[in-house]
Amino acid sequence: MSEEDKVYKDYFYYEPAFNTHDGGYVPLEEPNIPQQKLKIPEPLKPDKETDTDMYYTVISEAGESQIMPGIKTKTWGYNQPLLGKTIIFKRSKNIHVTVKNELPELTTYHWHGLNVSGDIDGGCHTPVYPGESKVLNFKCDQPAATLWLHAHPCPSTAEQVWHGLATAVVVKDEHEASLPLPRNYGVDDIPLILQDRRFHEDNQWDYHKDYDPDGVQGPTAMINGTVNPYFDVTTQKVRFRILDGANRREWRLHFSDDLEFTQITGDGSLLTHPVKFTHLMLTCAERAEIVVDFSNYKPGDEVILYSDDVPIVHFRIHEFAKDDSKIPNDLFKMNAPEVTPDTPTHKIVMSGMDEEVAINDKKFNMQRIDTKQTLGSCEIWEVTNSNDCDGGMIHPYHMHGCLFQVLSRDGKEPYPNETGLKDTIAVDPNETVKLKVWFDHPGVFMYHCHIIEHEDGGMMAQIEVQDPKNPQKFNLMDMDTLMNAFAKERGVKPSELNLGGMECYDKMNMKM
Repeated sequence: MSEEDKVYKDYFYYEPAFNTHDGGYVPLEEPNIPQQKLKIPEPLKPDKETDTDMYYTVISEAGESQIMPGIKTKTWGYNQPLLGKTIIFKRSKNIHVTVKNELPELTTYHWHGLNVSGDIDGGCHTPVYPGESKVLNFKCDQPAATLWLHAHPCPSTAEQVWHGLATAVVVKDEHEASLPLPRNYGVDDIPLILQDRRFHEDNQWDYHKDYDPDGVQGPTAMINGTVNPYFDVTTQKVRFRILDGANRREWRLHFSDDLEFTQITGDGSLLTHPVKFTHLMLTCAERAEIVVDFSNYKPGDEVILYSDDVPIVHFRIHEFAKDDSKIPNDLFKMNAPEVTPDTPTHKIVMSGMDEEVAINDKKFNMQRIDTKQTLGSCEIWEVTNSNDCDGGMIHPYHMHGCLFQVLSRDGKEPYPNETGLKDTIAVDPNETVKLKVWFDHPGVFMYHCHIIEHEDGGMMAQIEVQDPKNPQKFNLMDMDTLMNAFAKERGVKPSELNLGGMECYDKMNMKM
């Protein structure tokens, strides 16, 4: 069988490390409510667009959302009460985004997967305080892909994402537009933001009641903010832009009848070649665009998307026109630079679980630079998960400010759907993944495990990228400034402040 015809039927990763084996694992449960129409976030309308520029306003706001029958849930979102409207950037255009914080506390705006400078990236050094706004100006210069925007204010990133601050960001380019792929947004081009929640009394979320230092989970799947959703299939082929937007949960996806589907993109670009699957696993923050062909079904049929053995989306089949289009076997050309000679290999070790998580035996410190790389230099990064194979867990490793190429897993070929550019890579216990990493913009950027409670708990570090032709002094926030601001906004003394990641430092007798 040729590689083009091969269909992959397993999840690739080390099964004993799946989150189903966690001591604190919360299995999904099928919701006991009627099916609801899948909410599809509408595109955010630009304030203005010209041939060369796009202008947007992104507002963080608190509100209420009708998620479950009965009382509305208090939620946060971008330009709406929960999650956000899909933000579309066009390659080669100058982007101007005004970010406004209408929340009761400080937040940041992290453009996950966007190739921008450190002051635009939206890490913890760039807080926007309540009632304030900030204008971000940058050029979009990267391949078509599905990225996302989420809050990143250490050590409250997890809680703010849990409140709802996450939304899809779609980059478009001329190459992707020339391919025979579904792209009628809302009809055959659909985002699926996968999250999970626990609904407490009066349909409310309670982050601190659910808190687990290994990642907060809930038994109810929430897709685009919809519980127990259905989608009306009106075209033979549908493209799904899938984001694992959960704090902790891995999603092991498959359709009823083991329906085959084709993955066409990963995190940061099209794959070099399409890959056929019946089963696909995504870890936190990873994205995958897949094309599903429903030609073997007739009107009135139902196809179900499962995570493990729990249905998460129902697809209701309607009449559709025949579609004979074929996905090209060559989708994307990887133009990664050559490794710069005589540069050091960056060795990153993710260690621990629960409160003991760390990178290279250190917990995150906002004032510490852990490694450096010169702008334009292409270097090798070796990322190891030192958890034991028995009882350990998979850690999804994410880098800000760049897209990287996966070279190998323990000296072997990467998985077949890791041929495009990525920004997040899942690493098995006792595994080392080799990456080719380069930066196109200067700044201080974070790299961390994307189980969000792990990054809040200290499994995070910082790299400084300097342009030798234009060296800069980067201003680093200090944790006390942020903690004092959170305390003031919440009306408590700093000593009374309760943010998720603080517990991990306290239990290790360490200063945040």
